[in-house]
Amino acid sequence: MEPRQADVSIPLQSSGWGAAAPGPRSEPQPRDYVLWSVFNVLLWCALGGLGCCGFPALVCSVKARDCKQAGDLEGARRHSHRARVANIVCSVAVALVWLIFIVIAATFMSRFRHT
Repeated sequence: MEPRQADVSIPLQSSGWGAAAPGPRSEPQPRDYVLWSVFNVLLWCALGGLGCCGFPALVCSVKARDCKQAGDLEGARRHSHRARVANIVCSVAVALVWLIFIVIAATFMSRFRHT
């Protein structure tokens, strides 16, 4: 008795990774920037408990995520844009505050060395 070969079929079209979905292309989902907002809140909290400066970005990020989950893409885009702008402002402000803090600390250290 001879062993029987199994039928093997190899699809000619890829249906997995990188394959385009059939039908009309959907618009990209708006980003919610929640992780960036949490990072900004934590950075502001590290600056002496000023975490409230990062909360507007966090609120807009959470609203963008809620609108996206509810299917309101226009509201999600609006809140996403606000969150992005607020995060940029917070990031620049925290960088400037840290830079000013470093400059002040360096000048105090240099004055104590010379005395």
